[in-house]
Amino acid sequence: MWRTLASAVAGLLVLFVGSLAFNAASGQSRWPGPLDFVRVHPWVVLLILIPLALIGLWQAPRRNRAQDPLAPVAYRLPPRNTNFTGREATLREVRQHLTSVNDVAMLVVHGLGGVGKTQLAVEYAYRYLSKYRFVAFVDAEHPDLVASQFVSLAGELGLTEVTSDQVIPRVYGKLVDRRPWLIIFDNGEKPGTLTHALPSGGPGSNGHVIVTTRVSGWSGRAGLIDLDVFTRRESVELLVRRVPGMTAAVADRIAEQLGDLPLALEQAAGYMGYNHTAPEEYLALLTSRLEDMIARGELIDRPAVVVATLWQLSVRRLEEDQPQAVRLLELCALLAPEPIPLDLFTVNPETLNGAAADPLAWDTTVGALAGMGLARRGNASLVLHRLVQAAIRAAMPDQVHTDARVQLCRALLAVVPHDIHGDPDARPRWQNLLPHVIAVVKDDPPAECAAETAVLLRLASTFLIQLGDYSVALPLCERALAIDESLEGRDAEVGFDLIALAQIHQDLSATERARPLAERALRLHESSLPAGSPAIATDLATLARILRLLGEHEAARPLAERALQIDEAAYGPDDPYVSFDLIALANVHLDLGDYATAVPLISRSLRIREASYAPDHLYIGYALLLKARTLHTLNDPTAADLARRGAQILHTRLGKTHPKTEDAFALVNRLR
Repeated sequence: MWRTLASAVAGLLVLFVGSLAFNAASGQSRWPGPLDFVRVHPWVVLLILIPLALIGLWQAPRRNRAQDPLAPVAYRLPPRNTNFTGREATLREVRQHLTSVNDVAMLVVHGLGGVGKTQLAVEYAYRYLSKYRFVAFVDAEHPDLVASQFVSLAGELGLTEVTSDQVIPRVYGKLVDRRPWLIIFDNGEKPGTLTHALPSGGPGSNGHVIVTTRVSGWSGRAGLIDLDVFTRRESVELLVRRVPGMTAAVADRIAEQLGDLPLALEQAAGYMGYNHTAPEEYLALLTSRLEDMIARGELIDRPAVVVATLWQLSVRRLEEDQPQAVRLLELCALLAPEPIPLDLFTVNPETLNGAAADPLAWDTTVGALAGMGLARRGNASLVLHRLVQAAIRAAMPDQVHTDARVQLCRALLAVVPHDIHGDPDARPRWQNLLPHVIAVVKDDPPAECAAETAVLLRLASTFLIQLGDYSVALPLCERALAIDESLEGRDAEVGFDLIALAQIHQDLSATERARPLAERALRLHESSLPAGSPAIATDLATLARILRLLGEHEAARPLAERALQIDEAAYGPDDPYVSFDLIALANVHLDLGDYATAVPLISRSLRIREASYAPDHLYIGYALLLKARTLHTLNDPTAADLARRGAQILHTRLGKTHPKTEDAFALVNRLR
């Protein structure tokens, strides 16, 4: 205002002095002092003052526009989140996209519920508020109510007596005078439901639109940003800043439990702040009672929003449109927060009441979860965020939970490899399925699937034995044995559990505990299975190894020989199972000092494994190392090359620091 007044006064002075100049030029009498210069040199004065007048008149309004712009008007913009964390690169990306064209620029921010889409849009609006003349926030969750919000918006713009069917184009027409403008449509549904409310655009419109949505399908309509959960650094930063006494280490573990979901982290901070809960105590509660904790904790600016209810509306809509998708969601909620192979459901279509039998119905069922933002879909898998799973589990009635558990036990039992030693593809398949097996069998099983749970526990334990992870394998196998012993008519299954348990104790050097387990398994199988059953061969070979370790080599030899005979008769001479019997028998001969007999047994086993498994399979590595040790004892120079090959396989499969890998390279160094 003062600059404008000064410019006006300057203009008047210029005009006054100019009039004096004209008077002087027309022959008036002498003027006193410096004004006489005007009389003597009138045209010089004019040439100086006229440009100054023009500059003053031009600068005054320009400075007014730059220094005192019209204050931006904000319609229903939520309060700014003072605890907003991170997202700096994403905010810059939003700004770059919206300012890249001189037209209506539209950007869709897509992501999981609770990932912070609305908070990002609101933070953008406040951060760049000075760049806009009008900013509006429209709740788009219910498309039918958008027009009524535009009626209120029209009032803010000075439009009166506008009907609801005319209000949207009238508002956009009025916004031409308020350029640049920004409208945020929050929580939009499918693109078609908002078509009537979006601007058509045009050169010089200079308007920006941000749509936040959980629903897929917007990429053809506008620019798209897929907003992911926080990075771990951002999660830790938020918790450490918000919660007194929070350490980075505890924050890291809390963030892991919450899957770095921004809303859940805010909720956790709110819970600890209100209840004065120590971070370590909150972590313990979170670890043991996740489903309960996601319903507790209040956000200051959104007190009605908690993770437990975040996805309820999406689930209700699925129940109306795709009930089979809800069933799939419930099944997935009981699995691990890891990629879920879709063939878990297609191998046995009855798991979903036949929905997986029809390829089109199945595709739309899976697609509904991805389309509603409840899951991410890969080529042959689904991934659910751990808190989506927890929220679905918390809302499931007990009977629904039980039915889903039974169905999953049966489905998993149908797809996991049972022949873990003989099937070359068993290892990668089990690596994908093991987290889901562990998730399903972690609690006491319903009676309807107790037997299936016991088998899954034993098979998982057997796979973990193969990996050398005995600390996890042991409790799983003990649970399998306890369940089978509680059921009637499970003698053969109890025997399988016992022999697996014996193998674990043997590998843990607890041979005295392993022996009675193996002996009992052999008795049970000999009384409940045919004499030529391969299960009996497994018992014999395991017991032979245990007796070897106890120094009873002569007692071990007939057991190992009998095991080899049974498997050769059952599977044929070149089956992978025969290779295990050959190694067991060779070890007995090595213990007896009969190296000449052991070498051909090991060589035959190695040939079988090289023909049956991938070149870098662990079983080949073990056979190579055993043969290297044996040949070294016989002073055979080829032992060094065999040891190097075996050590490299163990390094690839088990890692450099695994004890077996270290032993293998120690052998290589000795042979050098």
